Amino acid sequence: MYLTTEIKKDFFKKYGKSAEDTGSAEGQIAMFSYRIAHLTEHLKKNKKDFGTQRALVKLVGKRRRLLNYLKDRDIERYRAVIKSLKLRK
Repeated sequence: MYLTTEIKKDFFKKYGKSAEDTGSAEGQIAMFSYRIAHLTEHLKKNKKDFGTQRALVKLVGKRRRLLNYLKDRDIERYRAVIKSLKLRK
């Protein structure tokens, strides 16, 4: 499995408030970015996997909505997440 409990805890510890705070927007955005990168690599090898393609589009949408939420609530946290994850914007 590419996404183990230890990897999740590391993401939430690094980007969220603590390892147990799985609800923070920054931690969720980081987790979605990791999953998006993984699915993108999978689709490069398996071009006709349309189920995975749909899941990827849904994940990108979820991440976009969370980024919009964070931008509306606290622009500094938004900029920090964009910079740390090296996302465009």
